[in-house]
Amino acid sequence: MKIVCVGAGPAGLYFAISAKLRDAGHEISVLERDPPGATYGWGVVYWDDLLDTLYINDRESAQRIRAASTVWQDQVVAIHGEHAYLSGYGYSVNRAVLLDELARRAVQLGVDVQHERAVDDIAEFADADLVVVADGANSRNRQRYAEQFGTELSQGRNPYIWLGTRRVFDEFTFGYEQTPHGWIWFHAYPSSAGVSTFIVECQEETWRALGFGELDDAATTRLLTEIFDEHLAGHALISAARGRPASWQRFTQVHNQTWRHANAVLIGDAAHTTHFTIGSGTRLAMIDALVLAEKLHEHEQTSNALKEFDGEGHAAMRVVQAAARTSMAWFEDVDRYTDRDAVDFCFAMSSRSGLQPPWRYQAHRLTQNPLARKALRVYCKGLRWLGARRRGESWKRPGAVSPP
Repeated sequence: MKIVCVGAGPAGLYFAISAKLRDAGHEISVLERDPPGATYGWGVVYWDDLLDTLYINDRESAQRIRAASTVWQDQVVAIHGEHAYLSGYGYSVNRAVLLDELARRAVQLGVDVQHERAVDDIAEFADADLVVVADGANSRNRQRYAEQFGTELSQGRNPYIWLGTRRVFDEFTFGYEQTPHGWIWFHAYPSSAGVSTFIVECQEETWRALGFGELDDAATTRLLTEIFDEHLAGHALISAARGRPASWQRFTQVHNQTWRHANAVLIGDAAHTTHFTIGSGTRLAMIDALVLAEKLHEHEQTSNALKEFDGEGHAAMRVVQAAARTSMAWFEDVDRYTDRDAVDFCFAMSSRSGLQPPWRYQAHRLTQNPLARKALRVYCKGLRWLGARRRGESWKRPGAVSPP
């Protein structure tokens, strides 16, 4: 098959890898309008379920991603000068490093990866057997054929900005600060050695009253550094990631009635988005890529493969997108909960996407005990070790999990 992937993000690159692994005879090109290394954001998070899937699908790239990743354990919520905790662990990897590793693996398998190659109309690839549209939530190609895909876009209410800091957060940290103009908060987690991702969010009214609409890049980071000074422990915030200054955004919710049109198919954020507060965007993009490659391998007719991918994908995404919308709405109305103490606020935040049985609240209060929390950390470390053993991870690689 002659396949063209538009967009060299996690979705496009991982599809190319997965398709080549299943049939080395595919002629696959990945076309990216930006130069190498020009990527937004800092780090992305994922969990064992994705790592398990990556190791099964392509051990080579999975090992590279895991080696470049950082483990964080527990989530901490800081509000009113108090702290509350949620047990668990996850992984984070710098987005630029992730893309570098995926691109390297794709090229190794014979994929033609071209940067600074803009595609504004997929009609130029009418001779291709398949065009995979993976150019993100703001996909120009999807918008050009919005009527055919049945595209529906809406924006979240809260402004947010992705920043970085040299303050290393060992835990996934949510910090809330009350200003004279309302609440503002951050989500922080380690991205790579010596650097953490620091996402700031607030309500529109607070954003306007604090003057962020008129402040330049330097003034914005200075003001945010002052607001979160106690959490940053003397470290500054960093705006530019690989030369690009960060900018305030509103989250774009993407829904398409169908992901296929003519010889094209949408995957990743071009097909669907989920709010960053549930941390599933990269995972869903890579799962899309893997499933599409598998469907193409299973079906002789491309049209049948795309039909099955579309139908099963939409069914799976309904629940995920509903949870993401609910999570986004909770943060948009966060001031309904900020009068609570840290423990109760933390429980409200952790249960924002679904109903919880009464015993979960009591269990949550119990885990605030230092001894109970220490026991849970040992338990989670054991789970992480067992998962790594199951995958056959090497203990000698940088970033590998060490036995407890």
